[in-house]
Amino acid sequence: MSAQCCAGQLACCCGSAGCSLCCDCCPRIRQSLSTRFMYALYFILVVVLCCIMMSTTVAHKMKEHIPFFEDMCKGIKAGDTCEKLVGYSAVYRVCFGMACFFFIFCLLTLKINNSKSCRAHIHNGFWFFKLLLLGAMCSGAFFIPDQDTFLNAWRYVGAVGGFLFIGIQLLLLVEFAHKWNKNWTAGTASNKLWYASLALVTLIMYSIATGGLVLMAVFYTQKDGCMENKILLGVNGGLCLLISLVAISPCVQNRQPHSGLLQSGVISCYVTYLTFSALSSKPAEVVLDEHGKNVTICVPDFGQDLYRDENLVTILGTSLLIGCILYSCLTSTTRSSSDALQGRYAAPELEIARCCFCFSPGGEDTEEQQQGKEGPRVIYDEKKGTVYIYSYFHFVFFLASLYVMMTVTNWFNYESANIESFFSGSWSIFWVKMASCWICVLLYLCTLVAPLCCPTREFSV
Repeated sequence: MSAQCCAGQLACCCGSAGCSLCCDCCPRIRQSLSTRFMYALYFILVVVLCCIMMSTTVAHKMKEHIPFFEDMCKGIKAGDTCEKLVGYSAVYRVCFGMACFFFIFCLLTLKINNSKSCRAHIHNGFWFFKLLLLGAMCSGAFFIPDQDTFLNAWRYVGAVGGFLFIGIQLLLLVEFAHKWNKNWTAGTASNKLWYASLALVTLIMYSIATGGLVLMAVFYTQKDGCMENKILLGVNGGLCLLISLVAISPCVQNRQPHSGLLQSGVISCYVTYLTFSALSSKPAEVVLDEHGKNVTICVPDFGQDLYRDENLVTILGTSLLIGCILYSCLTSTTRSSSDALQGRYAAPELEIARCCFCFSPGGEDTEEQQQGKEGPRVIYDEKKGTVYIYSYFHFVFFLASLYVMMTVTNWFNYESANIESFFSGSWSIFWVKMASCWICVLLYLCTLVAPLCCPTREFSV
């Protein structure tokens, strides 16, 4: 069994075979899932490398514990202390290599409809050679001539790509809210209990949003001062009220009967989350008390002790950052997400109400899956048609590479950025999150108001 497993993994790394979980206790895996897992693994490896490059702690530890460190740095022409391999410029170069890697595969996999073509075999296999290609691209970026011009130009490309990545996530969130309400509303025709489910979930959403805003008003504001926090909480709370009133207004209801409080409740929860995330990312305000001591204001007292342990905050924050980006990439690369971005939706009469409406309804196993139960450990489930759009998958990871580059280097405050201070507060990150919050509200309002502005055009949501 071990010989068969080794042969299978060799075919996966150096050939077009799909990768499996090489363990008897592990379940069989679909090729479409294993391929996305491998690309995600490559993505994580590069992101971790970028975080290490931005860490001053790691740089000091390497200098202290690696013998002949300075001689080695001079030998590879990376500077006296390998300063060319750390900092924001190194992250820009590495992310340039990763972005080129995914962009090349985006072009290579255009218009692939099944896994039988030669290009599909390249997409689903040859993982060892892909790892070498990724490493070569990330390394080759350090030899680009005229580094100053390259870094300045690439920074603006990264900003555009990062904002586009955020925009895709916001569009999919709005689509998710509409799809949820549309799916559950379809079930009310046959079972009135779906009305109770809609009412319960809507109540929970508004309770979370209202409770979150109230708690932020308690912990992030004070009687004297914190005027910016008070204004932002008031504005975002007012926006939540505005979208709720617009969603149930008679003119919107006449044009969009499926519009309701569930969608506005989902958007309000996300606005509350982004508001909390932005306030948490805001640099701390320090004032002098009556005794002449520095006192931090406008932040919760219970969070100040946590931020004193920089290593703990850095590890937890980096793990959460990677997890959120990876989740956004994988959930936005499904075929349904791609169809939603292109304005293609299922007809309302074809909707089947389900609690887990995000997943396709379960049915009988396909021929490939039935053979896989007694055959090889990889189920080749894309012989008749692809489960996801290959080129769109790589394009999202291309944008994610740019988003990681801008986020890890603190967006436009790149010169003084390091991973240890990244989670202690930054005005750039604060305003990016607040802008995302307002753009999300604007996108949702557009889906409500657009049918009123263009009455002759048919809208699907």
